Amino acid sequence: MGSEATAKRLPPRLDLQPAAVREQKAAQVRGVSSIQAMREAIRSASRALPVITAVPKTGRLDAAAFRARAAQGLPFLMSGVVKRWPLCALTPQTLRERFGDVPVRARVGDYVATAFAPDRAMKDMSLRDYLDISAAPASDLPPYVGNLELRELNGMCHWPGYFEKMGPPRFWLGPARTVTPLHCDYDDNIFAQIWGSKRIFLAPPHHDEFLYAREANPVLFGSPFDPEAPDFDAFPLARQAAVAEVVVQPGDMLYVPAGWYHQVRALRFSLSSNRWARAVPLALPGGV
Repeated sequence: MGSEATAKRLPPRLDLQPAAVREQKAAQVRGVSSIQAMREAIRSASRALPVITAVPKTGRLDAAAFRARAAQGLPFLMSGVVKRWPLCALTPQTLRERFGDVPVRARVGDYVATAFAPDRAMKDMSLRDYLDISAAPASDLPPYVGNLELRELNGMCHWPGYFEKMGPPRFWLGPARTVTPLHCDYDDNIFAQIWGSKRIFLAPPHHDEFLYAREANPVLFGSPFDPEAPDFDAFPLARQAAVAEVVVQPGDMLYVPAGWYHQVRALRFSLSSNRWARAVPLALPGGV
């Protein structure tokens, strides 16, 4: 499949829409009057949270138990939630054989430095071509298929009904060293690790004041600080940020509350998927 044909089958990039349009749509989808008010409520609530140095772990939770725990406003890791998904039984080779013609969009170049820019470099290709490229040794950042809908894989994922309203599954595929730099999404998030392992750093919402955060869009803020290689000369306030670290393994599901900053790096060739809630965050039961 040529790149031209692939591009025609991929949806337009939503990050190129005007900010005002995106913010209005974001508020409507989440049922809030103001995205800014929701952000401020999340940050205010997080100031009452205890400081954590490690992410708590638990087994599989039913929907009621999940929501009760998520209402506390802290991240937690659930083991065994994902391991029975049919997608977990596939290998990169079987994925290539069965879905090689599926179009994907890969982040290329220095996508860490341009992670929150509207014009970051992307390349459209087939999944087969991406898997071939990602298998080759790379001295720079390897290309990364991130935050992409792959409807062909949805039927092999059995998502628990933790949120009353969820966005579509998004998939993250790439070799070791692919990375999503430090950022926060102002939506509750469940993150499923299917293959491989990833190291994730987390910091609470109100510590954005230490992380030099900037708005990328109304529900996404990015930080230039790298908790894996901290440069406190460039970012001295970051010394005050409370950062916890967790490694997610195949079969794990991580809950990331709305507004929590997180950085994600693949330690091995990995396939992950996540879904964002499309409602008032569970830590804000009174609404916004």
